Amino acid sequence: MSKNIPQSIKKIANSREFPPSVRIGKSGITENLIEEIDAQLSTKDIVKIKINRGLFERSQVNDVWKHLAEETNSTIVSARGNVCVLWR
Repeated sequence: MSKNIPQSIKKIANSREFPPSVRIGKSGITENLIEEIDAQLSTKDIVKIKINRGLFERSQVNDVWKHLAEETNSTIVSARGNVCVLWR
């Protein structure tokens, strides 16, 4: 499933200056959230997502990222703790 991720995309993803543009709050993963990520990927190709602390168990977080990547037909560029970067 993983496409070859361009170095430029990896560089942006790992940059501290690249702010999260989507936050997953107490309402969790909703259809609206997935549509928002999808819309942002359509315009920007790359989206940084942050999960509010305490929303999911640590063991669930990777499953959340995989689910969002599948739902938005995108690739996980980096996933560290409660922050993930998706690219399409």
